[in-house]
Amino acid sequence: MSDTDYDVIVIGAGGAGLAAASAASEEGARVLVVEAADRTGGSTALSGGVFYAAGTSLQREAGIEDDTPEAMFAYYMWLNQYKLEPGLVRRLCEDATPAFEWLRRIGVAFDTDGLYASGVDKVRRGHRAAGMGAAIAEALEGSFAGRGVDVALSTRVEDLLVEEGAVRGIRVAGEPVRARSVIVASGGFGANPDMLAALYPDAARHGDLHWYIGADTCRGDGIAMGRKAGAAISHPDNRGLLLLTPGFAKELEVYLPGWLVMVNRLGLRFIDETIEYSVLSQVMNAQPERDCFAIFDEASRAASKSTPERPAPNWEAERLLDHVADGLVERADSLDALAGKLGVPAAALRNTVAQYNADVAHGEDRAFFKPPDMLRTISEPPFYAARIRAAIVCWTGTGLRIDTGARVLGTDNAPVPGLYAAGETTGGMFGECYAAGGASIANAVVFGRIAGANAARATASQDRRS
Repeated sequence: MSDTDYDVIVIGAGGAGLAAASAASEEGARVLVVEAADRTGGSTALSGGVFYAAGTSLQREAGIEDDTPEAMFAYYMWLNQYKLEPGLVRRLCEDATPAFEWLRRIGVAFDTDGLYASGVDKVRRGHRAAGMGAAIAEALEGSFAGRGVDVALSTRVEDLLVEEGAVRGIRVAGEPVRARSVIVASGGFGANPDMLAALYPDAARHGDLHWYIGADTCRGDGIAMGRKAGAAISHPDNRGLLLLTPGFAKELEVYLPGWLVMVNRLGLRFIDETIEYSVLSQVMNAQPERDCFAIFDEASRAASKSTPERPAPNWEAERLLDHVADGLVERADSLDALAGKLGVPAAALRNTVAQYNADVAHGEDRAFFKPPDMLRTISEPPFYAARIRAAIVCWTGTGLRIDTGARVLGTDNAPVPGLYAAGETTGGMFGECYAAGGASIANAVVFGRIAGANAARATASQDRRS
């Protein structure tokens, strides 16, 4: 391998890396993709396959004629109080539309049934792929079939080759592999406990209760290598996303049944339990000791079932009894006894439930204004409680700083020659509030394509000058 030269080397074969390889090979570059896992797809393949975009052909098919990238940008920036890199977000919003149309052309199937208002957005900009994230990853890899792209699996990059301040390849198994440009698309650091402790303390504080939904190869290698090569870091305060979990199963289940009553360690309610998961998770982590409990009674347990709007299969009636047997749900014959098991003040829990029951009888949640159809009394023993924490690391927000051309910027704010980055390896794209489901995949595909095309064009430009 050490004798082989490439125009572009892509580190990582997730959504960003595969999109980069496709764009670079389309420009005629000789491309090598290096992936630490034994398969391609990365975190994209594990995802729900939602792509966030505005002004798409699918929206028009659904009768949405007036949505635009400009409106998406305004919403995105407003939601996060402009605490983002405006240029990057603008490029994301503008290029998400053609990137979505490209995904359709290369075989990703989308239909109007999968078009929905994701996150806290009120506009239907979430485009769910048939076959979810695995279908997107498969189509991305298929898009460069026959172009001579080399893919090395089960291969972890040790370092970047830096010569006279320019990145000129990688080092694998102690051997150099040379290239004109390198694209770092190796994901974030959700699977690296040390980096989480340093850069995402909100996640690390959950200790052994936290886990990462992305690929276990996402250990922050690319970020560390980039920093060693002189790259700057964007948003070191890490605006990632933590999702809630009841600990029933090590799988993503972000929806809670809306009829639950959530209390904190003080025995107090603190939110409308039907609020979007991205908001609920943030508010949960602001509670004392980051501990919360979902309270319900026997009548609600017996009637519990999952719905298409809020899928929660682990909360179905019989499954809840299994969770009691497994020690994952507490059960008691009185609220005072339940409070004792949870370690919350009994009087506070009694008063919280009494006020809630009075509101149910009144037909209005006068504390947090939860929709009336989600109001159920907590009155029929036995009583139940499940411990809920926002401890699932969805993605990490600190990463290499890039410009709108996906060039990695150094600490002097100048591009690091020969170095590009895309996807979760980068920072500056996400703020304190997650804009919507599908934004991370859109980010990966959009900037992966930008990085691949620009890296290949830089190589061609070097050839013309030589």
